[in-house]
Formats: sequence, C-alpha cells, structure tokens
Amino acid sequence: MERKWWKEAVVYQIYPKSFQDSNGDGIGDLNGIRSRLDYLKQLGIDVIWLSPVYQSPNDDNGYDISDYQEVMEELGTIKDFDNLLSEAHERGIKIVMDMVVNHTSDEHKWFVESRKSLDNPYRDYYIWREGKEGGACPNNWGSCFSGPAWEYDKDTGMYYLHLFSKKQPDLNWDNAAVRKEIFDMMDWWCRKGIDGFRMDVISMISKDESFPDGPVNGGLYGDYSPYAVHGPHIHEYLKEMNQKVLSRYDLMTVGETVGVTVEEARKYSGENERELDMVFQFEHVEGGGEIGKWTDKKPDILRLKRIMSKWQTGLEGCAWNSLFWDNHDQPRAVSRFGDDSSKYRKVSAKMLATCLHMMKGTPYIYQGQELGMTNFPFEDMSQFRDIESLNAYEELVGKGVVSHEKMMRYFRCKGRDNARTPMQWDDSANGGFTSGTPWLAVNPNYLEINAKAETADEDSVFHYYRKLINLRKHYDIIVSGRYELIMEEDSRVFAYVRRLGEEKLVVLCNFSDQEAEVSLPEEFRGEKGECLIHNYDRPWDQCKNKLLPYEAVAVIF
Repeated sequence: MERKWWKEAVVYQIYPKSFQDSNGDGIGDLNGIRSRLDYLKQLGIDVIWLSPVYQSPNDDNGYDISDYQEVMEELGTIKDFDNLLSEAHERGIKIVMDMVVNHTSDEHKWFVESRKSLDNPYRDYYIWREGKEGGACPNNWGSCFSGPAWEYDKDTGMYYLHLFSKKQPDLNWDNAAVRKEIFDMMDWWCRKGIDGFRMDVISMISKDESFPDGPVNGGLYGDYSPYAVHGPHIHEYLKEMNQKVLSRYDLMTVGETVGVTVEEARKYSGENERELDMVFQFEHVEGGGEIGKWTDKKPDILRLKRIMSKWQTGLEGCAWNSLFWDNHDQPRAVSRFGDDSSKYRKVSAKMLATCLHMMKGTPYIYQGQELGMTNFPFEDMSQFRDIESLNAYEELVGKGVVSHEKMMRYFRCKGRDNARTPMQWDDSANGGFTSGTPWLAVNPNYLEINAKAETADEDSVFHYYRKLINLRKHYDIIVSGRYELIMEEDSRVFAYVRRLGEEKLVVLCNFSDQEAEVSLPEEFRGEKGECLIHNYDRPWDQCKNKLLPYEAVAVIF
C-alpha cells in the first residue's frame, strides 16, 4: 500500500471543554490547549484531533453547530484558533478538525430561515415532511437521544427530521445547494491551513427519501438505520466532497461510520475509491447491553479478539484501519477492558496500549488515556451533563423500566460523561484544570492520577505511551506488517503476529487478573528475539509459557 504521513502518525483527541481552562470560567478553551502543546510534544504525538470548537448553543456539547466559521465564545476566538494552529505547526503537530455536517443546530441561520415558511429559500436545506393522518409523526423512527426522530413545527404545520436531539435538525444532502455550502465552508478551513477532518456520523448523511417505518426490535421506536445509514447516495456525495475539496489539499480524513461492515468500509476508504482515508468502526465497543447500549458487564474478550482481527485482516492491502479504545463517546478503556483498581490500573493501562498500538492502522489516544484515567464514581443525576444519559434516565428510570441503582451502575460503566471529566494535570484544586468551578466535576482520583506525577515517573503510563509512539517511528513492521491472530480460542490472552518480509513481531497481552498459559507457535519457541516493550520488569522469555495478570510484551524476531 502507498505510504502516507497519516499512516505513520499517532493522533491525540482533545475534547476542548475538558482539556485546560485558561481564564477561570470552568470551561476548557483554545488558549488552554495552546498552553499544553509542549506536553503533547513531549508525549510524541503527531496530530491533534480537535472535537468541535465552532459556535454552538451546546445542546450536545458542540456537536450542534450554529456557525461553522466562528468559534464558540466559551472557547475563544478565531484569532485564538489561528494562534493555536500556528504554534502547533511550529512544533510539528498537525490539527484535524471535527466536522459535523449530518445536522446543524436549530439556531443555525439556515434552520432559522428554513422554519419560517414553506417557500423560504432555505426550506429545502432540511428534511421536512407532513405528519400521518391524525397528526402522528411521518414514520416511527426513534432518535439516538431517546424519543421520536421527528419534531412538529407549529408555524408551518410540518415535522422536521432529527436523528439526534430535536435541536439538531438533519441537513438535506439531496439538495445540491446544501452540498455546495458545506464544501465551500470546508474549503475555507483548508485554506486556513488545517490538516484534515474527522467527520461526525458521516455515514448518515444520505437517507431513503421514502422514509419507511423501521423495525421496532422490542423498543419504543423504529430503527432508522436500514434507511438512514450508508444510504442510497452516500458514496456519490463523498466522492463529490473529495473531488471538490479533499483532493486539493494534503489532508488526513477519517469518517465516523456507525454500523459499518468491512465490505462497506472498503468503499469509504479503499485506496482507489477517492472518498476518505480511513473510518471509525465501533463493532468492538458496541453490543452486549441489556437495554440498548446499557450494561455493567465486562466485555467478552473472545468476541473482542474476533472483531479486532476481522478488521485487521479484512482491510489488509485495500484500506486502512483506525485504532482506538477511548473517545469522547466511550467510557475509559482501563475501566472497561482493564482493571481500574489501584492494584492493576497502571499495568492494565499499559497492556491495553500495547495491544492497540502494535496493530496495523493509525492509533488514536483520547486525552487522559496516556495517564490511565478512569471512569467517574457517579452516584446521582446532578453529576451528569450528557444529553444521552439525561434522556436515558428519564425514559428508562422515569418509566419504571430499570431502577435508579441499576441505571447508575450502567452509567458508571458506559456513560459518555466518563470520558468528559476534566483532564487531570496535577494534584492542586480541580486537578489543575481550572481556577474556577469546572463545568463537569473532576474525578476525585486526580490526587493520584495526574500528568505532573506521571511525567516525573519514568515507570508511568505516560512514559510507556511515549515509548510506544517512539517505537512506531523506528520500526516499519509496526506500521506496515501484516496481521495474524494466534491463540484464537484463548479467552484471556490476546496474541498476534505481525510480519514484514523476513521480520516477525509477536505481541502477547493478558486481558485478565489471573495468570494465563501461553502457547506460542513452534516457529518462535526456540528463537531468542528482541523485546521492544514490556509492562513488567522481568525477562521477556518468561512470558513464553505464562503471562502474569494484565502482562503485555512485544518481541521482534
């Protein structure tokens, strides 16, 4: 496959509201990010993925955009953004913007106009439909954030589609004028000098125009995904975007493609498809919920191995993987896949990092993951800010489907606010995030888990990530080697081999708090090998037969 800078890069996702506050208002901002660039340079990352910083009323924490070419007032100004971009580039760090174009805020000027009258020039910028006889919604689709996916607008007597919050109306991509507006706006950011786009729910921009009812599947509403995910014109529109904007710049592009299959991913990100560079698939972080996504059970490691391996082999030679455990929508990886107790937190965080960063694809680090930050000990609803959790509580607890106690366990395990608690910089008040009152409470374990302590400790999770990132820059096999799963049926050990020419890299990871037997293929048993990284202080060849709890090692032959 062709070499590209983004294949060799490591990406660091910043959730701006929670990264660093510079002015004491309790909300992270662009100048706060700028003040921490040297920290990111020390870590060794190549790219910052910046979650939305555009003007927004913050119904969904910035993913509801009211002006694509202005910065959210709480985060700073366009000049602050320009300074951040310039200073990041001075340090050799690129910036990828989060682009949300499936929907806007209902406060965007396009929608303000669209809802005024049936003949307004912006009416067709959004998806409006008549209700069914008797005033019911146009179909039975449910929103991602609970409730119906349609909102009635009394001024014009019609419904508009919102697959997310009712304050996030879906854009009508079938309207060529909408596509031109979006492409012109994206080009404006490219001319500013940004280095790419992460495209929010991009697989949902094309809908089946007949809007049929969806299967109910035991829930309260119909499933829109057969008709609004990977829709009829999705690849046509992305090829048009690539032709008119993306291909004109040296960019990195990654699409959030909910519900994507390996076969579909090859269309989105195939080497010769001229759409996107890579996609996010979520199969390995989905499923297993007792009610929708909600569960407090630990993931099935056998299932995890099979899914990760399917994507590694399925895209080999034709498309590129994006590798992640954490992001702003997922709970903390060490709490979910590892062990966040004081006994094993550090070693399991290192194990997870080893497992992911030694795979083929571009690794993504979510802020605080390099410190081994954990889920928050939520107890009551006053601690939440996330619209998904607030709505789920109202729908499930409010209607007696589950108890308050069970819902809290679900939230502590899977709630999105786990990822959004402020970055833990030091052991001062609020973890050094703000001198004011933080918009979301800091995890109380910041006294033990913080950047100041970890950068000073050579054995920390932070320095382990530094080493992993550095190894990627010096060993082609980590970037380009083919992947092969071994010990396929082992329910504790995730083991695989990477191969490049005559070179071989073996990766062994124990996902349990018990010792685990190892059965290496015959070709490696008699060879010495060179240990590249190991999360325990013992000779690596002792791992050939048995792994300690959460032990991980990568050895090159």
